[in-house]
Amino acid sequence: MCKLRGMFANYRLSKEGDTLKTSSVKALIRKRFSIKETACTVIADKKEAIKAAECAITHHHEQLESYIRTHEEFLYSLKPLKVVDGPRIVRLMASASAKAGVGPMASVAGALADLAVEAMLSVGAKTAIIENGGEVAAVSETPVDVALLAGDSPLSGRLGFRIEKFPRGIATSSGVYGHALSFGEAESVTIFAGNASLADAAATAVCNVVRGSDVDQAIRNGVKKAFHIKGVEGVFIIYKGKVALAGNIPKLVYLQKH
Repeated sequence: MCKLRGMFANYRLSKEGDTLKTSSVKALIRKRFSIKETACTVIADKKEAIKAAECAITHHHEQLESYIRTHEEFLYSLKPLKVVDGPRIVRLMASASAKAGVGPMASVAGALADLAVEAMLSVGAKTAIIENGGEVAAVSETPVDVALLAGDSPLSGRLGFRIEKFPRGIATSSGVYGHALSFGEAESVTIFAGNASLADAAATAVCNVVRGSDVDQAIRNGVKKAFHIKGVEGVFIIYKGKVALAGNIPKLVYLQKH
């Protein structure tokens, strides 16, 4: 899981509705909201973008639920499914999961985040960031720090990634912590990609193969799997006390643990 940290150069985070007291610092608006099992943090530089994100997530969540009522296999399949016709979120999830070789629901949090960011940009936002259940989709004019949360790992909450390239999708899967289904044993696998849909599906796929008593081999299997998925830019793995990183990884930063 990844969590946003309030570190934005030349910006000040404010609650929704706050007014800026100084003209030398740009204000960002942060809002948290939930829709059933979806819990999001939204950060933007415009109030209209916050509303656009809420509306987009609500709309696409409803579209997905409606589709699943008549296509139950979409909810339970652990393999990619071909979607001939369906709502946009369904097609986005099907595409991302097909690239990663996993079931479509492995990309649901990332897909909702991507669609929300798209809606925010459509109303003129220059900073549009969504964290949905630990998966992050981001566009920003200034660097964004994202904290790694990996259960009781010593790095959890202390290590972060400084995101400077946008658009960016970041997702973390764990075979040890959290409620998401995984066949792997890694404390965490974090994937960096151009969008959160792919990062989410890829994190699941890579985590699934990081397992076994041969720690080095398990990590090699994970890295190999990651770069067999088109669109994956970087991977960061924590497994049984060892850390591996490969590809285009953002700058690592130390974070004060709260």
